[in-house]
Amino acid sequence: MITGVRDVYYNVSDLNRSEVFYSEMFGMKKTFGHDHWVELALGEFRLGLHWTEGEKVPGSPRDSHGAHTGATVTFKSDNVKDDRQRLEKAGAKILGETDQPWGHMLVFEDLDGNVLKLMNPKR
Repeated sequence: MITGVRDVYYNVSDLNRSEVFYSEMFGMKKTFGHDHWVELALGEFRLGLHWTEGEKVPGSPRDSHGAHTGATVTFKSDNVKDDRQRLEKAGAKILGETDQPWGHMLVFEDLDGNVLKLMNPKR
């Protein structure tokens, strides 16, 4: 019987660098680590980082709305403007930003080009 979602993960070329990025940017706490895997928690959400052994993470089609393939993690933010500045300082690449009736959304890439979003929902 399926009882829930275990985690979502991204491939990363430098496991230690990515662990620091996600811990510092999102306040995530490490719950498990191994040679090729780190698990981070934010509340009940679990994010896995899978080491590519230094290989570059393959890109996928994307634009200012986000990735065109696969899944995208969307983090909740109460101040997208300030979080954008923090992300840029940490080396994230901004792909797009929009303020819509449903929320203020920022689309960005982590240090390996994985697509993520920040959203301040308006409902």
